[in-house]
Amino acid sequence: MDWIDRLNSAVNYMEEHMTDVIDLEETAKIACCSTYHFQRMFSYMADIPLSEYIRRRKMSLAAVDLQNGDKKVIDIALKYGYDSPTAFNRAFKSIHKTAPSHVRKNGTVLKAFPPVSFKITIKGDVSLDYRIEKKKAFRIIGISKPLLPELEKNFEIVPKMWENAAADGTIPRIAGMMDGMPLGLLGVSSCNEPGNWKYYIAVASHQPIGNGLEEYTVPASTWAIFPGEGTNQSIQELEKRIVTEWLPSSGYEYANAPDIEVYLNADPQNTRYEAWIPVEKKGD
Repeated sequence: MDWIDRLNSAVNYMEEHMTDVIDLEETAKIACCSTYHFQRMFSYMADIPLSEYIRRRKMSLAAVDLQNGDKKVIDIALKYGYDSPTAFNRAFKSIHKTAPSHVRKNGTVLKAFPPVSFKITIKGDVSLDYRIEKKKAFRIIGISKPLLPELEKNFEIVPKMWENAAADGTIPRIAGMMDGMPLGLLGVSSCNEPGNWKYYIAVASHQPIGNGLEEYTVPASTWAIFPGEGTNQSIQELEKRIVTEWLPSSGYEYANAPDIEVYLNADPQNTRYEAWIPVEKKGD
């Protein structure tokens, strides 16, 4: 089965469980990838974070239930997983801009969010340079912070982590310990173990661990490596293009290994970087 088909199967699974607590690990298994990579693919392809999509779908279905039945608001809240009427009311108003109690009033305007469905659209107007390389396991030294299950929250954690590491001297300190490949400052998203997601700012090194630092071994893997340049924000745009344009027709799919950002120079406004995506041949 093509991975786009698997992604749609995962969406169908979520749709069948909108009145349950959606098991993201099971959803990711259907898509044949980690929960991290599933959320990443979903948000890039749908242009909406997975958690927000689920919230919109639940509130869209809840509005239909409120319109077409005589159940109490608290019963509808419980059906869609909200133990607190206050929490349900807040979620409902964030989507529909009106309270659940107003739904049955004549002329109330509501929003409908249908299920997403993915398909491949080949653009081909702007090329993507890449290379495929097999790498042995390598050791990195640096600092880390836990990442949260809801991927969009990490977009606040990671930039702040880089900002603090630059301000307190950590970045030049670990840069001085670099003695391995790949050469450059590394941003490593180690999210291949459920319940143990971490982001590292690190370098490849064989040196002893210094105070306040930790080590991690990046497992052997095959990597699709994409070069880029520009502002730090540009790497997010590159990663989106990789998922939405290159991956669907590449003959590869995500492997169970970390994602790596390799920063080849330190200027945040004109940086050179590489995005390393762990891949395996489809069917391997």
